Amino acid sequence: MPNVLVTGGKGMLGADLCQLFEARGHTVHVTDVDNLDIRDYQSVLSLVENIKPDWIMHLAAMTHVDQCEQKPDEAYLTNALGTQNVALAAQKVDAMMVYVSTVSVFDGIKPFPYTEFDTPNPQSVYSKSKLEGERIVRDLLDKFYIVRAGWMFGGGREDKKFVAKIIELAQERDSLSVVNDKFGSPTFTYDIADGIEKLANTGLYGTYHLVNSGELCSRYEFAKTIIQIAGITTCEIHPVNSAQFPLPAPRPRMEAAQNYALELRGLNWQRNWHDALTEYIKTVLKYE
Repeated sequence: MPNVLVTGGKGMLGADLCQLFEARGHTVHVTDVDNLDIRDYQSVLSLVENIKPDWIMHLAAMTHVDQCEQKPDEAYLTNALGTQNVALAAQKVDAMMVYVSTVSVFDGIKPFPYTEFDTPNPQSVYSKSKLEGERIVRDLLDKFYIVRAGWMFGGGREDKKFVAKIIELAQERDSLSVVNDKFGSPTFTYDIADGIEKLANTGLYGTYHLVNSGELCSRYEFAKTIIQIAGITTCEIHPVNSAQFPLPAPRPRMEAAQNYALELRGLNWQRNWHDALTEYIKTVLKYE
């Protein structure tokens, strides 16, 4: 089995990916911000040359969209140059690299989900820095997968993102206002991890969207589904325009994706987001 190095291994996706890879027999070397600074090339190179991984899963990133907007130098240093450091180290040891990017590399003006053949046009610093990471990986490596993820949910007890937050607020209040003019592809981190492992074994290098399948979904519809699955009946969800919640960084109207490259190859193994969300809320978060 391949020897695997994971950056950002303690994050929401990283935790699921490391657990899944270990369960499938991989030797997994877990790094995170506390033991590897991807912005320091010599540190990255020294670690990679010591481990000599067959695969590098590059998940480490500055992901807080508004902080990236407010600290662009830090965003580009981490997401672009940090990715360059990892890619150069992968080049040195001839490792295959998986780079996790984002569907928000697109401008969001398309009326339906984006495919891998649409042209990126990022609007925020975060998205621009992630796209630069994509370009660096393509320029430096022959053996790579660029995986664009959607609205990720996961993390279990450590979950501080949308799903757990909606459940927490719905338990405290009798009504919530959620935007209905932003659309995306809810995707379980376990399913992304599973998809990455399957994709890495194909040898079909390139750029792939990797999201749970199912109908187009707004944040409002996502929130309604969350509380329904969690069995919360005491809170009403109200749709509102995103102009009511101004934020430092622009968010694309459309962040939904289609796993088109996988579909064309007959390899789209990603399940419906309703099924994935139900499993997460009932089995992982343990709400009935």
